[in-house]
Amino acid sequence: MKLYNSNFAPNPRRVRVFLAEKGVTVATVDVDLAKLQHKTPPFSAVNPFQVIPALELDDGTVIGESIAICRYIEELHPQPNLFGATPLERAEVEMWQRRVEWHLLLPIAQVFRHSHPHMAQMEDPQVPDWAAANRPRALRNMMIFDDVLKQRPFVAGERFTVADITGLVALDFARPARIPIPPELIHLTRWHEALRARPSAAA
Repeated sequence: MKLYNSNFAPNPRRVRVFLAEKGVTVATVDVDLAKLQHKTPPFSAVNPFQVIPALELDDGTVIGESIAICRYIEELHPQPNLFGATPLERAEVEMWQRRVEWHLLLPIAQVFRHSHPHMAQMEDPQVPDWAAANRPRALRNMMIFDDVLKQRPFVAGERFTVADITGLVALDFARPARIPIPPELIHLTRWHEALRARPSAAA
């Protein structure tokens, strides 16, 4: 089993943090995004959508998409549980994971992809207006998550889950996207600092 990885992209980092939380080691194959290696024929044969991460199993099966990979690892290594232990908790974790992904990570990523000069070759065409449209969206949604986090230590409830991994990656990615967390969002900041303090954050 091997993981196609880049240390500079948020989605493969989600998988690396997940693996670190599980205490699972998987061999990695680094894909140089700056050299557009993800668009080459050899990698396109692994993932025709030309995105990372991708997990290639020993029999040649390839699992794409970071959360699909994490679900597979969860099935192989059920503890510590990161997707929910009961039907209700699994639904709540799924809901919050999707909300963090779509309403926090996605707009932050769109700002970065459509405004950062190093992304011009990969995001062709860059659309500066799309970056401008997503910046206030990201900030507005930070406010919503700050309000949610008034009520509990982690985004999906009382314990750390895969939804928090997506939150960590999203908020860390806000820095290169040049979207600082507003200082008045004390609950969001507390959550971010707690996530960054976990050993898995270094993955």
